[in-house]
Amino acid sequence: MRAVVYDRYGPPDGLRVEEIPVPSPGANQVLVEVAATSVNLSDWEGLTGTPGYARIGGLRAPTRRILGSDIAGRVAAVGSGVTRFRLGDEVYGDNLGLMGGFAEYAVAPEAALAHKPEELTFAEASTLPQAGSIALQGTARAGRGQRVLINGAGGGAGSFAIQLARLSGAHVTGVDNAGKLDFMRELGADDVVDYRREDFTRLGRYDLVLDLVARRSVFPYWRALARGGRYLCVGGTVRTLLGVVTVGAGLGLLTGRRLGVLLVRQGPKYFAPAAERCIAGDLRIHIDHTFPLDEVPLALATVGEGRARGKVVVTP
Repeated sequence: MRAVVYDRYGPPDGLRVEEIPVPSPGANQVLVEVAATSVNLSDWEGLTGTPGYARIGGLRAPTRRILGSDIAGRVAAVGSGVTRFRLGDEVYGDNLGLMGGFAEYAVAPEAALAHKPEELTFAEASTLPQAGSIALQGTARAGRGQRVLINGAGGGAGSFAIQLARLSGAHVTGVDNAGKLDFMRELGADDVVDYRREDFTRLGRYDLVLDLVARRSVFPYWRALARGGRYLCVGGTVRTLLGVVTVGAGLGLLTGRRLGVLLVRQGPKYFAPAAERCIAGDLRIHIDHTFPLDEVPLALATVGEGRARGKVVVTP
């Protein structure tokens, strides 16, 4: 099979397409013929080895040669113990533990997969497992009349989070680069901010801040919170994450403005509701670009360098 592989951390030009054997599923695993894989920021981090936690399990070199976790496709084989899927079933899921989606076939645990709704294309379904889970869990506390700010709102998870926060009745501010301002407005953001021109932590106070690209110290984030407000980050630099769980936790106890890391729960239980909202017409999936395997380096760069509006998909 054809697969996009890499052997060292670094820029996208270190990726290459190779012919490698089709993997075999082990016990409780499923072999998926991949129809689509969406690109997440976690793929970019795994490629570059930055932040440092992206190297867990492979400090000097990556232990998994094929990136791509959010897969959608058809069951090509099942391992022993698999009971929920049969050959030919259409499935989708977040294969973050094993990766391998930037290839013609990928092995995934049975527990990571769900049956693909027939109302969604493979490309659409592949956008939901990771980004949909983050958006649902990150906006779960949003409510009517609240002020919600989403940093990194023009990307994959952010594009879903804007819509979900608006559906809750909140007043939504989206923060991203200038090229995504109109896109965020189209998704329903009440206010939009170009982070290169304005510091959102000085524009007011918010009941909920969902930060998808955390890179600063905790004090500006704390300043942006209203009394009783909550700041949640998903990923970010090691320095910021450590600050949030230490200094941020202390500030929360003292002031009531709470800062924390969103520990995203994985699996069909957490992403299937996003698919249901899409089918119901509440959520819109926006696929910015679709790339073939040969252009995976460009697909990763589009996401990693912040150019993607919504999701980017690779179709083997």
